[in-house]
Amino acid sequence: MARRPVAVVAAIVLLGEALGIVLINWFMGRLVDQQNMSLGGISSDTMRNSTYIMGGVSGFYLAVCGVAMLLIAVRDRAPGRFGRILLISCAVVHGVLGALTVGLVGWTAFAFMMVVLALIVLVLMMYAPAAPPEPEDGEPAEVPTENGTPPSPATA
Repeated sequence: MARRPVAVVAAIVLLGEALGIVLINWFMGRLVDQQNMSLGGISSDTMRNSTYIMGGVSGFYLAVCGVAMLLIAVRDRAPGRFGRILLISCAVVHGVLGALTVGLVGWTAFAFMMVVLALIVLVLMMYAPAAPPEPEDGEPAEVPTENGTPPSPATA
């Protein structure tokens, strides 16, 4: 399977999801403001501003994840430590939100969240660093010493 096209598709999906989250939160903020809704004595202005901030932060996070995924596709190499942590956290968020959406929104939203989760995990697995070769039978494994260098051969 080609790694690059999967990473490009995942980047497009994440960037589209970022735009969708921003637009949904903007719409919800406008709705709260126009309806003059209040929840537990919180003013509608506070609720509107909180919704805008949440949409902006969530959209920014997903856009950064999408750009990281796009960089992986363009460079065709594994992400660094920060990029890997960012994408793993994005996968965890999609897993948790997927579990919540099945009860709150429905199976279609759950399926979308699981497809995005699968794309992120697939890219992370396809660009995983190679495991070090195992020593053959009879060869002693090199164990690094305190300073990180392998031990010198024993002299008899």
